[in-house]
Formats: sequence, structure tokens, C-alpha cells
Amino acid sequence: MKNLISERVADFIKNFPPFNILDAKSLYLLAEQVLIVYKEKNSIIFTVDENQHSHFYLVHKGAVTLNNPTTNTIIDYCDEGDVFGLRPLIANENYKLEARAHEESILYGIPIDVFRPMAKQNEEVSVFLMESFASNTRNPYSKNQKGQLYSIEGEDDSKKEIKIPDLQLASYSKKLITCSPRTTIQKAAELMTQKHIGSILVVSKGLAIGIITDKDLRNKVISGKQPITATIKSIMSSPVITYPRKLTITQAQMAMMKSSISHLVITEDGTTNTKPLGILSKHDVMVSLGDNPAVLVKAIKRTQKIKKIKQLRKSVMVLLNGYLEQNIPLGLIAKIISELNDTCIKQVVEISLAKMKNPPPVKFAWLALGSQGRSEQLLHTDQDNALVFEDVPDEDLPKTTTYFLNLSEKITKGLHTIGYEYCPADMMASNPKWCLSLQEWKNKLSYWIGNPGPNEVLMSSIFFDYSLAFGERRLLDNMSEHIFRTVEKYPIFLVHLANGALQSPSPTGFFRQFVVEQDGQHKDFFDLKSRALRPLIDAARVLILSHSVKGISNTWERYEKLAELEPNNSELYLACSYATKALLKFRTRQGLLHHDSGRFIELERLTKQEKMKLKRTFKAIKEIQELITLRFKVTNILG
Repeated sequence: MKNLISERVADFIKNFPPFNILDAKSLYLLAEQVLIVYKEKNSIIFTVDENQHSHFYLVHKGAVTLNNPTTNTIIDYCDEGDVFGLRPLIANENYKLEARAHEESILYGIPIDVFRPMAKQNEEVSVFLMESFASNTRNPYSKNQKGQLYSIEGEDDSKKEIKIPDLQLASYSKKLITCSPRTTIQKAAELMTQKHIGSILVVSKGLAIGIITDKDLRNKVISGKQPITATIKSIMSSPVITYPRKLTITQAQMAMMKSSISHLVITEDGTTNTKPLGILSKHDVMVSLGDNPAVLVKAIKRTQKIKKIKQLRKSVMVLLNGYLEQNIPLGLIAKIISELNDTCIKQVVEISLAKMKNPPPVKFAWLALGSQGRSEQLLHTDQDNALVFEDVPDEDLPKTTTYFLNLSEKITKGLHTIGYEYCPADMMASNPKWCLSLQEWKNKLSYWIGNPGPNEVLMSSIFFDYSLAFGERRLLDNMSEHIFRTVEKYPIFLVHLANGALQSPSPTGFFRQFVVEQDGQHKDFFDLKSRALRPLIDAARVLILSHSVKGISNTWERYEKLAELEPNNSELYLACSYATKALLKFRTRQGLLHHDSGRFIELERLTKQEKMKLKRTFKAIKEIQELITLRFKVTNILG
């Protein structure tokens, strides 16, 4: 006979993670053992240091607050479908917070001894529980995990298995460039240069009998062993190693390693007795391995057409998506993608310079601002850039400025072509306000810092996050030194900068509800950039500047440095570092999913688990803003 109560419990809990991950048999087994708990408003569920319960809890109806009685503050709210009281399960510790019914509530007590074996057998369940536990603590992992439920690596752990699609078919070059064995070395080399290739196939009677590569030319001709007037037969590698068309990447790698060669010849039947169809090089193998970053960098640097860079940037996005799927640590992902983005920008600048009638009259630097300057730009977003050039005599300034404005227009147009939208606020070097000599920039920065109105603070804050994208580093270093000296002269500027860091709207309203946009194009969407990422970015900037730390522009690296400088606040700073990476990863996933910047999130399309992941970062935002308010006495000074 069926247990109707257990059926109702199972029907409810199957809608919420991690129970929605369980199979039907495990779900019903668990539902039979669930303890149904009724709590009146304001009644206690557990208190600080209370002995561990045999259950953790799921809110069926009503709401529960998690409180810190010492400071009399509410740490978190739990509503329908939320789990709490996980410390006995995860960390084998007594409770660190108080749980109280915020309103009349019905809870489901999930028996730990029944649930633990299920979680151990399902990594997805385990990951969710650790993240849920993190939402009720400041950092994602307990300080003491001696009784941990399972073994799991953290956000920045690089030991996760990385899957490589090495069994896919290798893609080879079908455009064969050939010569006869009687061709002179000089003519073969000229042909290779003309065709921009690194190898040439030697053919006799329609069959491949040898191959020469750049390496052969270096080792056998440039070294003096053979004159350039000799025939190609004297230096070619023979016989060639052949394979059929259906060759996997693994087979190609093994064949090249076995024979210590860098090229394979593809023939109709895989032997030297049939017509050659193409050549497979080590470069082709690396490209087949999923847009290897090193290969992409070389490809970007080789191209002389901006539209070709646009195509290669698509490969960068494929690479990014693959890294996210493999759950590679975001810090590593950001470094790789930022390096690739920087390479794209540098090549656009190089191509643009080649289009100018004359070389630059003086040295200059192209600066990446905003998320690119912080090495946090993973998706295609707006341009934010500036140009600084060496000082020139006053009479030469108009002409010099005109040159660099023309160059900047070419560069910004090229960046737009490869996927960077024009900045809506026109914060680009093609704008005369953002293309200045070193002294002009110093004058402007001094004014912004010395007269810190809201707009001036916004403008100057941008220049604490810049990085050199191309050109003379000395100019950037000179600007940076001037900024820090000026800030030391006007310490009140830090207070205004702190005030600016507190202007970002709250991510949640009462009872943990997401605050969404009220009107406009993104009505009812959640602004992930303004309400979650920006508060963390702005706080890190003002705090690191208050310590006069130079050379660190990345937000999570700033928090990690702050944790070193202020051990008493290290837990909060590391939580902010973790939250920044988690939010950026979430935004990137959403952007790739919806083919946009990932800034505006449609909450209705998120799962309960995804919403929980977002909310777990909000506590760090609230606490870092509280720290800034107290440290810089913002309310007292600015009213």
C-alpha cells in the first residue's frame, strides 16, 4: 500500500536541487524517511554551538532566517525550496549560526544518514550541497572539513580532468604545392616564399617521392652542406610517411613522434602507390586539438587582414566555451583569453599603422581600459580605449594630434570589425578627448583628482584599471606615477572614490528578492554588471589604491593582495575574490548561451540552483560595502 504522505513529499522535493538530480527510487526512499517539522513565527530551529541534528532542512512553506546573534544581524533568508543547516553533513561541526522561523513555516528534515550515501554516489549532488553550504558562510568551503561529505576541488583548482577530443579526424591541407626532383633548391625556396608555405611535396609520375621543409633548407642549405643550385633531390626527405584520409589526431601525433617528423602525406589508399591528396602538418594537428591558444596567437600575428582576425576571434570563443565546459579555473581562463584578445588588438594596431601614409611622428601607447584593462573581458563587449603620445613642442601639437586621431579612427574601426562594439559614451581614442599628449593627460588627470565631482571621479577611476595594449610602456608608467602622486596630494579623493563605489544599486530587495530593471529595453531583467560585479570591482579599486599598490588591475588579484595586506579582513577579501570569479563565470556562460554580453539576465529562465549560485555572492557585496562605509567615513563626510 502506497504512503500518500511520502508521495506528496517526493512530489515536492523533486522540483528542487539537489533532489531533482536523484533517480526515482532514491527520491522515494528518502521521502519515506523525511521528518515533517512545523515551526511558529520567531521560533528557534537551532542555535549557535547547538549539537548537530540528525537532519538538514528544506523549506516547504514559509521562510527561515539565519542569524548571527552576536552582531544581531540576519546573514541569510531561506524561502521555499532552499536547504539550510548543512554544517553537520558537510563539516561535521556544531552550528555557527542561529536558524529562526521568519514566519509560520513547515520544514522537511532530510535524514543525514540516509542522504549521505546518495550524495557520495552523485558528484552533481555533492557540488550543489557544497555551494548551498557556501551560501550560508562567507567562503565557499568550511575551515574544518575533517568530516567532509566528499572530496571536491575548489574554483581555482587545476587538477580537474581536461578532456581533449583527440579521436576526431584530423583536418589536413588539400592545396598541394609540388615540384619535380630535378627542380633546383633555389627555385623551390622561391616557390615556398611566394606561396607562404613551410613545405613542398616532391612528385614523380604523379606519386609522392619526397618532401622538403623549412627545416631542410636550414639544416642542409643555409648550413653550407648543399649549394642553392643543387637539385631538390639532394636534400629531400624520402620516402615520405603516408596515411589515408580517415586519420585521427591521435594517430597523426603518434606517427609524427615515432618517425620524428613534422609532416604526413595523405594519399588515396594510405600508401605511396597512389595519388597524394594533401599534407598534414604539426600545425594542423594543433589546430585540430581545439584551437590551441599558442596556435591561435601565431595565426593572429601572421594575418594581414582585419576580417581574418574576426574569423579567428570566433575560434577564441570556441576555446572559451570549451574551457568553461571543462570547468577549468576562471583565473587561468581569463589569462589565456585576455592574452588572445590583446594579440588581436595589437594586430589591428599593426595593420592600421601599415595603412597610414607616414610612420608615427613620435612614440605612443594604446591603452585598454575597463574590463579589458583589468584582464576580465571574456566576451565581446564595448570598446574602451585611449591613446597617449610623447610630448611635442606647442607648434607641432595640432599636427601630431591630427595624425594620432586619424590612426585611432582606423584602429577603432578595425576593432569594431572584429567584434568590439563602439562605446556608447564615446570613451575611445578616436574621440579628441581621449587622444592626448602625455602632458595633456597629466593636466586632465590632475583636474579630475583635484576636483572630484561625480563625473570627475568616474573618469579618473577608469585610469586605475588601464593596461598597455600596444606601444611605449614608458608613457603608461609615467602616467601611473603621476596619478599616484596626485592622489597622495589630495587624500579626500579616496573618500569621493569610496562614495562612488557605494552608488551601485543593491542586487536584492527585502527577503532576498532580485531587484530587476523597472523600465526600458531590459524591463524585468536582472543587471548582473551594475548590481553584482560593479560593486566588487569599485570596492577593490579604492581599497587597493588606499594601500598605494601599483601594477595590479585585476579585481580578484586585488582582493588576494588585500588579504595579504590585511590579515584581519582576509576572509572577507577572499570571499570577494571568489564572488568576482563566480559572477564573471556566470555572466560568461549566460553570454555564450544567449549570444550577447551576458549583462542582463532573464530570471525566469534560471533554475533554482542558478539563482542560488547568484545569491551566494551577494553577502560578500553587502559586507565589502559596509567595510568601505566605515573605513572612509563616507556618510559623515559626504552626508
